[in-house]
Amino acid sequence: MIKTKGINHVALVCRDMQETTKFYTQVLNMPLFKTVELPGGGQHFFFDCGGGSAVAFFWWEDGPPAAPGIASVRKFPMDAKTAVGSMNHLAFDMAEEELEAALDRLEEAGVEHTHTVVNHDDSPAGMSREMHEGVFVRSVYFTDPNGIMLEFAATTKQFGPGDITHKPATAADRVEA
Repeated sequence: MIKTKGINHVALVCRDMQETTKFYTQVLNMPLFKTVELPGGGQHFFFDCGGGSAVAFFWWEDGPPAAPGIASVRKFPMDAKTAVGSMNHLAFDMAEEELEAALDRLEEAGVEHTHTVVNHDDSPAGMSREMHEGVFVRSVYFTDPNGIMLEFAATTKQFGPGDITHKPATAADRVEA
């Protein structure tokens, strides 16, 4: 039986390792703890994002350019769909009481962000302006210098069997554009 203990690290790709290192260490306060020089002109750097997990970045001198709207979110929340096999966003767990301070820090650093804490609920819109007992996670969304959508997320309730209420969609349910 396979038994995991959580996420060790998520590996992403950046366009500029120096700019990425500055953002993750100085803006997000995630310590850089390991650097690797790759054969053939590349680097792989690891940042401590807390709880024993890391976010890592590859950089290659001949890496392909970004593909917003395919491999990454084009613009949240208006155009947040990404392609099959892509990464939509990376969410960092955060205490609920830290969310407002995170908004202030992102604003001070000039980082594009949602400017408000988003209250996710089960309403038809999927979110509420006001905090209420149906809110299950509160989030702040922002992008890093590579255009990668990131989230600070605070879970606000314990989940149970009643939270699984939808039948999984299949490939046959897909509407071709």
